[in-house]
Amino acid sequence: MKLGTLKDGTRDGVLVVVSKDLERAIPADHIAPTLQDALDDWDYCAPQLATLYEDLNRAPSSDSFLGAHDDIALESEDWGIDLEGEVAVITGDVPMGTKPDKAGEHIRLLMLVNDVSLRNLIGPEVAKGFGFFHSKPCSALSPVAVTPEELGEAWHGGKLHLPLEAYVNGQLLGRPNAGVDMTFSFYRLIAHAARTRPLSAGTIIGSGTVSNKDKRAGSACLVEKRMLEAIAKGEPSTSFLRFGDRLRIEMLDATGRSVFGTIEQQVVQYSPPR
Repeated sequence: MKLGTLKDGTRDGVLVVVSKDLERAIPADHIAPTLQDALDDWDYCAPQLATLYEDLNRAPSSDSFLGAHDDIALESEDWGIDLEGEVAVITGDVPMGTKPDKAGEHIRLLMLVNDVSLRNLIGPEVAKGFGFFHSKPCSALSPVAVTPEELGEAWHGGKLHLPLEAYVNGQLLGRPNAGVDMTFSFYRLIAHAARTRPLSAGTIIGSGTVSNKDKRAGSACLVEKRMLEAIAKGEPSTSFLRFGDRLRIEMLDATGRSVFGTIEQQVVQYSPPR
């Protein structure tokens, strides 16, 4: 099934069930007010949400679902604004010490992420020994998240075997397959994250940038494309994102249908509140 959240002026919005074709949605707040509430009581909520999903696909509702569009608001374009397309899982409660062979039991949903990086800030921050902070602004999530069974044969071995498409200003940056060269499966990533602490329901774990050894598939990350250009030509020819640039990240199934909806963003100059 496919789940989403509609903004309603509250912090967490309203839980909705979205049709398989992403054309329709229906509120599910009579089952769980928010997505977090559903994750907190998944064993109780999931069967009811699945029934609602089946009904929605069988008998279309008049409620419509619209994809999200967000801005990346930043003060400076000298920060080296880099898109990084990723796949992520949302877990239920994961006990500390969970092993990889059991980790899959705790995966509730999958989605896409644009894990934005400010490349010119990463070096100085990492050099201080405290890791990423200012160099990692807010990430963007796909309009809907889907259950593993919704993905069929594309989900196996703790990896999602579908191409991730990334576009900048309407031009295809790349279409690398998310499962082909993923070094560590989500099973291993979850087990590693839970090594020294339990993970609460709703924990989001990202795959890292989707990339293939066969570079004919292109890139889902600007810095990777720039590095390949530097190796081939001596210097990069592709610029980082600038104010006004638009980006799109999407994943299509084997029939060409969008799985998670589309992440669409535009880079805009931040205007501080007065």
